[in-house]
Amino acid sequence: MDYDCIVVGGGHAGIEAALAAARLGCSTMLITQSPDAIGRMSCNPAIGGLSKGNLVRELDALGGQMAHIIDGCTIQWRLLNRSRGPAVQAPRAQADKARYAELARKAVEEQSGLCVFMDTVTDILTDAAGARVAGVVTARGNRISARTVVIATGTFLEGTVYIGSWKAREGRLGEEAALGLGSALRARGFPMGRMKTGTPARIKAGSVDLQALEEHRGEPDAFPFSFMADTADVLDIACHITYTNDRTHEIIRQNLGLSPLYSGEITGLGPRYCPSIEDKVVKFPHRDRHQIFVEPEGIQTDELYLNGLSSSLPEDVQLAFIRTMDGFSGAHMVRPGYAVEYDYCDPKDLYASLESKRMAGLFMAGQTNGTSGYEEAAAQGILAGINAAMCVHKREPLILSRSESYMGVLVDDLVTMGTKEPYRMFTSRAERRLSLRQDTADRRLTPLGASVGLAGPERLERLTRKLAGLDSIQELVRARRLTRDDSSLFPDIAGHVGESLALAYRDPKLANLDASTLLPELNGFPAELIRGVVLDLRYAGYVEREDRLSSRLSKLDGMRIPANFDYGSLIGLSTEAVEKLRAARPLTIGQAGRVNGVRQADAALLALHLGSKPTSPA
Repeated sequence: MDYDCIVVGGGHAGIEAALAAARLGCSTMLITQSPDAIGRMSCNPAIGGLSKGNLVRELDALGGQMAHIIDGCTIQWRLLNRSRGPAVQAPRAQADKARYAELARKAVEEQSGLCVFMDTVTDILTDAAGARVAGVVTARGNRISARTVVIATGTFLEGTVYIGSWKAREGRLGEEAALGLGSALRARGFPMGRMKTGTPARIKAGSVDLQALEEHRGEPDAFPFSFMADTADVLDIACHITYTNDRTHEIIRQNLGLSPLYSGEITGLGPRYCPSIEDKVVKFPHRDRHQIFVEPEGIQTDELYLNGLSSSLPEDVQLAFIRTMDGFSGAHMVRPGYAVEYDYCDPKDLYASLESKRMAGLFMAGQTNGTSGYEEAAAQGILAGINAAMCVHKREPLILSRSESYMGVLVDDLVTMGTKEPYRMFTSRAERRLSLRQDTADRRLTPLGASVGLAGPERLERLTRKLAGLDSIQELVRARRLTRDDSSLFPDIAGHVGESLALAYRDPKLANLDASTLLPELNGFPAELIRGVVLDLRYAGYVEREDRLSSRLSKLDGMRIPANFDYGSLIGLSTEAVEKLRAARPLTIGQAGRVNGVRQADAALLALHLGSKPTSPA
């Protein structure tokens, strides 16, 4: 074999997959159409956000790269949902796009055991039976063998870019699509479909009257995404806010027939949570304006990103409606907005390890699986890379559960239920939101990262020190009894005199009580550790309830279904359930119960039947 692992694609999924495989001792090749485009941010210049920030911190906890990259190029930082509960709070950082790509490429090129090759993969090699992947074929006729292959082609797989009536076979404006591989996968029986996404125009900052816009500054108490960093180095570059108006909407309505989204030219479904401005105008006719975030693309460029104004209308129409917004009357459009349609593979065709059910050793990650977003792609990439390495080393795959990570929720949703539109992670998808806070990612996942060999000794040492600090703080807070003197200083304590401070923190009225004012001994501990303990105590009752639910779910997820189980032989199982389960081939009872079309009664019948007899591993 030429390589242990070949990764196809140099986007966010491909970067994490290639780095993970190489760091786990696999000789790895990353094949990309352009090494200059490694880590390029195709759309918004930001990392993190609601639930996405949790994914980035989980990536880091396992030993991934994305957190290190964004920490090295942040130009504005915010903690979203600060006014709401910690379960839905998450960090978001504006990135210097050019610097982000530079740091990503540097990480890839400096990684031992990993090499980059410029070419386009057009097909895969298999063994004689077609049951196991054996490498790839490229456009220039190269046949490169490998024990495992990770496909992470993003929007480039048979991609087509649209701007009005103009279209081109591209995966990103100005960059050729990866042609051939999608057709080859279809010919081999893989369940392929089409999806669509888009991006807004980029505007020259010097042509915009920023004084006419609302200024949007970052927050001062930034913390790094990576648990390996002590402080965050942030340049607080201002963003701005403007709004569309009636004139904007009228221009769009008058030209809807020129949009490929409404002319029938594009058949793939786009992301419902991030609609184009055409969709917003059509689907929300009662709205007289839409908020647009004006975000700088970096410190070495004059381009502004118009977040919320994605469009594939003709360029002259885009410029016309952009110039109707406050501050944009003289706007110069550097790059037009566009839509891109591309191939994806139905993720129900994958195991929870992200390995193909129909071809051993073949893994898929990112938008190839129907997701959207840099963070969702990177999360899948690291898991695909880890499990490709586990496959090479003949070790059990790393499969994260829904109860221990957002990454587990992401993968389980994809492989169990599939998706017909670009999938985006939301906090509402996670049953254990309170336990999956962004600040607990290292506690949950670093031991798992160490168990596969990706989280190193220094990371484990940091976690050990953190856990010791948390334990010490907990002991102090549990030992501190509240007195009448305390209640004279803090009236809300009055009903808790005689209780421990730990128990009192369950009272919502004490949510903002500074523990260090009652316990001077805490002044020697980092503020984030104190806050972590307080949050643990405040939500202990809710977490216990989540634990009970998780325990029930874990029992079902621990009940394996034999690989050759005949669902049709089980009397009482509905016809629809038999059909859905045969197609989904779930590994456990818990996963079977989450398959669309399978009723709770069907899952209970399966559990009763399989629980009464020993089962062989799937």
